[in-house]
Amino acid sequence: MSETSQSETRKTGTGETTVSQGEGSQPESGQPMFDFSDAQFVFALRRSMRNIAVLGLIVAGLLTVFYGWRTGLMLVIGAGISFTGVWEWRRLIAAINSRMDANLAPQPLARTILTFLLRLAMVGAVLYGSLRYLEGSVYALIAGLSLAMFTLTVEAFRMPKR
Repeated sequence: MSETSQSETRKTGTGETTVSQGEGSQPESGQPMFDFSDAQFVFALRRSMRNIAVLGLIVAGLLTVFYGWRTGLMLVIGAGISFTGVWEWRRLIAAINSRMDANLAPQPLARTILTFLLRLAMVGAVLYGSLRYLEGSVYALIAGLSLAMFTLTVEAFRMPKR
């Protein structure tokens, strides 16, 4: 296998294939689900974070009207934890990718991991405090926490269509 600065030649069963690699792109994996660039991945995570915030505020408003402010606040807390979770995973993945990509300057991985662990401790404290003192619906908190999984699943189904 020989490499050039802009393209890579691969030997396949039917001959050689030249794959052009632009900045931020990844080589073909043979599976369409994994055929997306880093920029598309970051865009999907940002859209997911936006959707978490929008859905969280809309549903929290509805819960506040129908079930009271404590239940609405529990959903906002869960949605906030979901939002920060996706944000932190985006930072962690960017730091790891910068270490693996020879063209990018590596980001400080120790600081990223430290903030990741501090966020986990903060999430534990917020969850404990909200469950102990708010007396809102636990189901609203679980719904807020599930928003990240829901929006990321929606984005995963949308990615191959782009």
